[in-house]
Amino acid sequence: MWAPSIWKYAIAAAVLPQVLLAQQAGNVTSEVHPSLTSEVCTKAGGCTTQATKVVLDANWRWLHNHANFDNCFNGYFNATLCPDPQTCAANCALEGANYKEDYGISTADTELSLTFITKSNRGSRLYLLQDDETYKHFKLLNREFTFDVDASQLPCGMNGALYFVEMDADGGKTRFPTNKAGAKFGTGYCDAQCPRDIKFINGEANMKDWTTPGKYQGSYGSCCQEMDVWEANSMATTLTPHTCLVDKQTRCTGNSCEDCDRHGCDFNPFRVGNQEFFGPGGKVDTKKPVTVVTRFVTDDNTDNGKLAAIQRWYVQEGKVIQNTNTSVSGVDITNELTDKFCEQAKGVFGQTNTHGALGGLAKMGEALQRGVVLTMSLWADYGGNMHWLDSTVPADQPDAPGAKRGNCPTSGGSPDDLAKNHPGAQVKFSNIKVGEFGSTTTVDLTPKAPTPAPTPTPTPTPIATSNNTAEVNETASSTPAPTPTPAVSNDNSTKVNVTALSNPTPNPAPISTSDNTSKVDVNATAIATPQVNTTAVNVSVDPIKTPAPVTT
Repeated sequence: MWAPSIWKYAIAAAVLPQVLLAQQAGNVTSEVHPSLTSEVCTKAGGCTTQATKVVLDANWRWLHNHANFDNCFNGYFNATLCPDPQTCAANCALEGANYKEDYGISTADTELSLTFITKSNRGSRLYLLQDDETYKHFKLLNREFTFDVDASQLPCGMNGALYFVEMDADGGKTRFPTNKAGAKFGTGYCDAQCPRDIKFINGEANMKDWTTPGKYQGSYGSCCQEMDVWEANSMATTLTPHTCLVDKQTRCTGNSCEDCDRHGCDFNPFRVGNQEFFGPGGKVDTKKPVTVVTRFVTDDNTDNGKLAAIQRWYVQEGKVIQNTNTSVSGVDITNELTDKFCEQAKGVFGQTNTHGALGGLAKMGEALQRGVVLTMSLWADYGGNMHWLDSTVPADQPDAPGAKRGNCPTSGGSPDDLAKNHPGAQVKFSNIKVGEFGSTTTVDLTPKAPTPAPTPTPTPTPIATSNNTAEVNETASSTPAPTPTPAVSNDNSTKVNVTALSNPTPNPAPISTSDNTSKVDVNATAIATPQVNTTAVNVSVDPIKTPAPVTT
């Protein structure tokens, strides 16, 4: 992604006394969190509205000297204000955000709208708050999560993402006392790409070995488990768990930043064989809003079981659309993401099954049981032009198994081209709900058993006579019954594995060599926040998603 260039505020004010607190909260612009209501549902009691809000990630914010408003970061750390990580944290404050004017972020009741280009800012990343100081922790085992999305204005190369990461509920304030800003100012981000472009990690500036321009990253990364419920534009989508060995937000360096499955285990309908399922005019028609339902099924169907399968439905214009079945040689037919699917798909696609090696869905389920933070973002990919999501990787091997992820051209997706030609690219998320299976939608997701064909009436058997005249058997009907029509369908919107959906059994999936780079912004310049600049990983296999750079 791309970190914003924030306007330098011109105000006449007395020099404020500097307090050695670290990663302080600014006082130039009041931080007012936009309201975004959500719902918690049960089958018995229906849905209850929650007074939730959203907060902008700290990496997008103006970082300035608390005393005189000089920039602490302008693509690089100010050498005077930031001679070392601890002093930098003591000198610098995160400022409040003008959400709509500076970042293109707006809300209306249950709907959040994110616009790509606003002034000098590109993209954004937000978290759902339960109150002004605390992220809402979702516990998703044996639950379904539902939301509506309009991705019609997202061209090739864009990614409107909705996902969960295992961040501290308070943004790290309790564990790292030098962090005085906390969740109120969007601190504490982590994901399975262990992004190194985060400017403050564990309450200290990530300035050691900071590289600029181009990479915008320091020597430390910030790791945690990541569950990508939705990464998509109008042309492609993927569902991807990313497991990690760590059990909370953890700062990493060197090889320890490899303790997560960066690529993940992805279930992309196009990649697994159904090229007509998702897109403009597809079975899931991205020209229209769609409701997305995701279930996290445990092995014993209880809240304390192990995560065994991730199931997906779509609802559009009142019609339930079952997730597509896989159609790849060497991969069993399934419409669920399970460990077995991940193992088989990784093998067929020629990728290492890091998902399984790091504990698979059971490991991911541990994070979903502890509690994860809902993240929504809009970004462009400076590391791989989002080809891992919607195009072909590697580009020179289009016929290789799993190479094609969507119909977008391999020559497109450049963030600079997107900024020039699609500045108004936009995604809308709305009607966020979580609850017991079957409680978050007004339609029945359970597939109906096909109507049995009528039992045919036996054809009359002629009885031979001496005069060669056929005599009809009186016990048989004189009018033959019509030939029964077999109840067979290849349409996954009506036919699904009933057993799997009503009484699910374990099975997960891999992320793309279609890689998932951190949904951050890579270039942050001036007074802005950098964006995740994840380095591309083994492009010949699958590049890791890389966010965007910030410009002034």
